[in-house]
Amino acid sequence: MSKILVLYYSRTGNTEKMAKAVEEGAKTIQSVEVELEYHVLPEMLSNFDAIAIGVPTYHHDMTIDIKNLFEEAAIKNINLRDKIGAAFGSYGWSGEAPRLTLEIMKNKFEMQPIEPPLLIKYTPDQIGLEKCRELGRRIAERLMHKA
Repeated sequence: MSKILVLYYSRTGNTEKMAKAVEEGAKTIQSVEVELEYHVLPEMLSNFDAIAIGVPTYHHDMTIDIKNLFEEAAIKNINLRDKIGAAFGSYGWSGEAPRLTLEIMKNKFEMQPIEPPLLIKYTPDQIGLEKCRELGRRIAERLMHKA
């Protein structure tokens, strides 16, 4: 069974709402196991076939938690090559964090990204949450075609 990790950081709850909707969407596809996590150790990343990271943008950057996760994974040579990667997040005025996250997944870890990242300004409304569910479905469907 293919495994998807939906990992997120959320201070205001906006990115958490998005993460839960991504999880819901991914779970609509059979033969996919989905884990929603707020924190994982770098070594755990290799246990998943796809990784979706929800990261809000604060001060034109990603949060330190996600940045540290990537740095530790790189230092420990965690192999994520050819795993499916996706990024999403809320923002107030700039929205760089999901873009930076996807760039790291693609260029540093050689993951297969789903582009572009999903950005939602401030609090996700019903349309935004449906876009999150669709991202989850796209991740799961891509896994099924990869298998």
